[in-house]
Amino acid sequence: GLGETVVGGTVNPDEWYVFKPTLAEGKDAIIARTMGSKLIKMVYKAGGGSETVDTTEEEQKSWSATDKEVEDLAVMAVKIEKHYGRPMDIEWARDGDDGKLYIVQARPETVASQKKVGVIEDYKMLEKGSNVLASGRAVGKRIGSGKVNILKSIDEMGDFQEGQVLVADMTDPDWEPIMKKAGAIVTNRGGRTCHAAIIARELGIPAIVGCGDATDNLAVGQEVTVSCAEGDTGNIYEGLLKFERTEQDLGEI
Repeated sequence: GLGETVVGGTVNPDEWYVFKPTLAEGKDAIIARTMGSKLIKMVYKAGGGSETVDTTEEEQKSWSATDKEVEDLAVMAVKIEKHYGRPMDIEWARDGDDGKLYIVQARPETVASQKKVGVIEDYKMLEKGSNVLASGRAVGKRIGSGKVNILKSIDEMGDFQEGQVLVADMTDPDWEPIMKKAGAIVTNRGGRTCHAAIIARELGIPAIVGCGDATDNLAVGQEVTVSCAEGDTGNIYEGLLKFERTEQDLGEI
């Protein structure tokens, strides 16, 4: 379907990781893949415009791109990065008529490339959480904690206080004023490239997306710890658990 559902966070998409050095050698370079639920897709309507429809069970259980397409896209991405001389955020599409891959947009990546050079930031849990309330895809590697505030719509913005953990089904650009105040962000829907994930990276706020049931499993006012420091899977633990943040200046080593 159309890409808006991926950016908007209304769908959990498929993900692939491609290793650039192996790609440059012309060898198999896909080192990891995760299948998303892909419950809906956006398509063109016959009379014009677009609509969101449910995907079939076969579509949900199939990869949305072939390994060859993924590696072809990676080759294009590396060429674009080399041309601009910096990390890039790239959007692409497969044409519905000719089936070919096209690059539709490329802009400078604004998070990883802006990190302090020569400084390594590290977050580590000092207490082991005994009760995982929800889990999803970790965005970044930070840890945050605070009281849960579940918002069902942007109209509830006035109820949100600085440092609370924002829990929502999904977010869009209208939510940014609240997201800037959040101690952490948790959503039911969305992949690592959805709006909530992009904004969380830019703001340096820990976020866990695509949890599926966070709005059901968490309660307003509940104290939680949101950990993105334990790998690709992010966990929301019950209680305010102890954690530490360290910075290592490589110039001092």
